[in-house]
Amino acid sequence: MRLVPRLTAALGGLALVLGGVVVAAPAVHATPQNCFYYVMEQHPDADPEVVERGCLLGAKGTKESHRACYTELRRSYIPAKIAFDGCRRAGLK
Repeated sequence: MRLVPRLTAALGGLALVLGGVVVAAPAVHATPQNCFYYVMEQHPDADPEVVERGCLLGAKGTKESHRACYTELRRSYIPAKIAFDGCRRAGLK
């Protein structure tokens, strides 16, 4: 008789855990779009084409791609911290 409540509790807990993982997954996954929106939000005067190009360069997630993204954004006078954080967001997996 105690098996049914235990099984129900275990399945309910499992559903909550898996539901939390599904809800958290989009926040963990960063993309070039996250980089683009972050940079444009922090520095609205930036040229959108340059920001897009830089964020796409940083999408691979390697040190070289991060450096290329950062260099591209800094050429357009985007502040260093914003460029660094934006490029980091582009390359996170």
